[in-house]
Amino acid sequence: MAQSKYKECVDMLLPLEDTLEVIGGKWKIKIILSIWNGNHRFREILNSIPKISSKVLANNLRDLEQNKLITRSVLEDAPATIHYELEGYSDTLVPILMGLIDWGKNHRKKLFSTEEV
Repeated sequence: MAQSKYKECVDMLLPLEDTLEVIGGKWKIKIILSIWNGNHRFREILNSIPKISSKVLANNLRDLEQNKLITRSVLEDAPATIHYELEGYSDTLVPILMGLIDWGKNHRKKLFSTEEV
């Protein structure tokens, strides 16, 4: 029976690790939220996220594109501009992110308040 419980834990950890690989780290959720809030050009995203460097943003955008969460399009303006858009598949993250936001709010209340959450 103990073997079964161990297996169940391992089965849950792999998808969790996959999820954290795709959206984990310091910047990816912030980038997703920035694009979700209407920042579609590189400079807009860069300016909306304090303390992120151009190089780090470019690397994270590339990762998000490879994981099919965003698309990158070259607009044929003069000069050409790059446009980032969330893929429809990114909508599956909305309830997860909203759950994380709610959990974070409750956790802050628990840490910094005398009220029971």
